[in-house]
Amino acid sequence: MEKGTDYLQNALEHKDDETDLSLRPLGFDSFTGQEKTVERLRIMVGAAKRRGDCLDHILLHGPPGLGKTTLAFILANEMGAQVRVTSGPVIEKASDLAGLLTNLQEGDILFIDEIHRISRTVEEFLYSAMEDFRIDIMIDQGPNARSVRLNVPKFTLVGATTRTGLLTAPLRSRFTLQTRLDYYTRAELVNIVKRSCGLLSVEIDDHGADEIARRARGTPRIVNQLIRFVRDYAQERSDGKITRDIAIRALELLEIDENGLDEMDKRVLTVMAKNYKGGPVGLGTVAVAVNEEADTLEEVHEPYLIQEGYIRRTPQGRVLTEKAWQTLELGGYAEQGSLF
Repeated sequence: MEKGTDYLQNALEHKDDETDLSLRPLGFDSFTGQEKTVERLRIMVGAAKRRGDCLDHILLHGPPGLGKTTLAFILANEMGAQVRVTSGPVIEKASDLAGLLTNLQEGDILFIDEIHRISRTVEEFLYSAMEDFRIDIMIDQGPNARSVRLNVPKFTLVGATTRTGLLTAPLRSRFTLQTRLDYYTRAELVNIVKRSCGLLSVEIDDHGADEIARRARGTPRIVNQLIRFVRDYAQERSDGKITRDIAIRALELLEIDENGLDEMDKRVLTVMAKNYKGGPVGLGTVAVAVNEEADTLEEVHEPYLIQEGYIRRTPQGRVLTEKAWQTLELGGYAEQGSLF
């Protein structure tokens, strides 16, 4: 059985199955949280409908699992359009992009996840597609090479990324709206727990919902994965109803503590405290020490640890906060402070 770091990381990388799709909100009214982003999108949808036009291009950014893909589908539903889903690494050549674009219908949404991973060559072809709805591609090679202009249907590009810093300025500037999704509040996650349990016909009380929400790292995708495991635990070890006690026992089995910290989070904090006196220390150094990829730490673990105030970034490197020292119960914050 997956535990701790494996479970949460795999939950964030999990590809939606039929159950996940059944839990996905279909419209703005059933989408919980992200009020500012939702209001911005509502305005764009309303104005586009009023004009009888397609939506302008939109960039959604923020940590994984917060609803970027769901919002792309909601935009399509609200506009009465189809959505075509792909990801940056899949579009390797200009011909791959041309194939995607020429198969769209007028007003369709092209959703590119991990758009920061598109190659620079493909990105340059994307510029003219976004601005002029055409692409110029080269056919053949050598003396027979020639440029062919392809007109593409007017479409909306919705890009999603966890790493806005890796996007080039020219690409970012071509999105009319760039909006960030933030971690959800505990109250918002409780509402999501109750909604998902209702759709899955799982009996849960308020305390059980709160316990799952507090350990879900502010992330709806993790909420839905935890619900499924806690449901199974309740059916196998109890009467099928999720109570606080059942939720606690199930999530402790996964080694996810009351603060949503998993085994890898604690390993990162412990290494920083014991090996580097709380920092400052580089992320690459920490990654080697905990035997994990630096990209995984930066995309999956660090955003939550920063958001919750366990570590902070400085020009010299990552540094533990007083909250982290208290959580680890090592009492070394004062000693760390003497380093500055």
